[in-house]
Amino acid sequence: MTPVTTEEETTTPAGHARPGAKRAIAGRLSWGLADQAVCSLNNFAVGIYVARSLGLGAFGAFSLAWVTYGVVLNVSRGLSTDPLMVRFSGVPAANWRAAVARSSGTALVVGTALGAVCLATGLGIGGRVGSAFACLGAVLPALLLQDAWRFAFFAAGTGRKAFVNDLVWAAALVPAMVVAARVDSVAAFVLAWGTSAALPAVYGWLQSGIRPRLTGARAWLREHRDLGYRYLAENVSNSGASQLRAYGLGAIVGVGAVGVIRGAELLLGPFLALLMGLSLVTVAEAARVLRRAPHRLGTFCLLLGGGQAAAAVLWGAALLLVPDRAGELVLGGVWHSASDLIVPVTLGVAGAGLGTGAAAGLRALAAARRSLRCQLFASACYVTGGLGGAAAAGTAGSAWGVAAATLGASALWWLQLRSALREHHRTPIPEVRTP
Repeated sequence: MTPVTTEEETTTPAGHARPGAKRAIAGRLSWGLADQAVCSLNNFAVGIYVARSLGLGAFGAFSLAWVTYGVVLNVSRGLSTDPLMVRFSGVPAANWRAAVARSSGTALVVGTALGAVCLATGLGIGGRVGSAFACLGAVLPALLLQDAWRFAFFAAGTGRKAFVNDLVWAAALVPAMVVAARVDSVAAFVLAWGTSAALPAVYGWLQSGIRPRLTGARAWLREHRDLGYRYLAENVSNSGASQLRAYGLGAIVGVGAVGVIRGAELLLGPFLALLMGLSLVTVAEAARVLRRAPHRLGTFCLLLGGGQAAAAVLWGAALLLVPDRAGELVLGGVWHSASDLIVPVTLGVAGAGLGTGAAAGLRALAAARRSLRCQLFASACYVTGGLGGAAAAGTAGSAWGVAAATLGASALWWLQLRSALREHHRTPIPEVRTP
């Protein structure tokens, strides 16, 4: 069988990576960053365009559909693409193709099932919010399939295909948004956004030459239930914690406080995009390191997490030097309140970046029970620190509470990774898993 990875991605007999392997890793990381840049620009452009086209109330209805899509996306990734990234990164091509057929089929099944729920909910609610949910339900299968192709390509080490696929979506969005603006309704914008994903979803089928197997979804969920359901809980708890903190902060301090926190987070937007781009490939790269040189996994994760934390601190330090006039051009009147939170928000992001290095290692080791434990602890700390800090010292207290919680959770991630590495040395996982 022909392996998906290239000949350069090998190690010496002593277990040290060859220079070609390092270049290959850098290349895959670069494609991950480029792909995330396209996704971030797409999301930013859609949000700005819809906000300017619709009124405040209509944009709120669209935002509810957008947030719901984020939750559904986390469900799909936990059940379909997260196990794929862990167990089928850098494996022979035949194994990868069979796995992708079933994981993409699982994403379609999840999209269809939860899409039906959204459709029924929307029809029951009625009004602008109801129409937004109903239209979201109709387009969820295409949205989730397009996302599944991205992760499949990164698992194979061909991030360039994911990048091209997202460019196709970006091109399809332009005419779709223009048409939606002429209709000028929430439903039209949701349909335009979702149906434009159908083109890259079909194109991904052509790129890979793989047809999603809907009938393979049940077998996929059964065979990977040790990972899938735990990753589902991780993903949902992560997104749910952010929502609870936002709702609680609004209730304790006021809606304006939510805007201030959001403004401070926007200042770190470019770095957060970088963090998300790396997350697309870090698990796959950690899995490759584990198969080729297991003793180097801990060092790889430390360099990954430490590098991200250091980059966050440098970015935050640069923000402290930004003149007020320049800050006002970006955030307007929000700048003065948001700039006071740069230090705690930066520390929180640095803690998250440090923890992602350990998280990538735990996922590569398929230590789903340990990673779930860490994520639930991190989510609980995030909500407790954010709301406890808000009750004690308002908006600034919430930011510092989250920073302390994130740094504390990062320590647990690393303790769990150390224990998992010790276990792996005693009972190593198989080198290649067959679907």
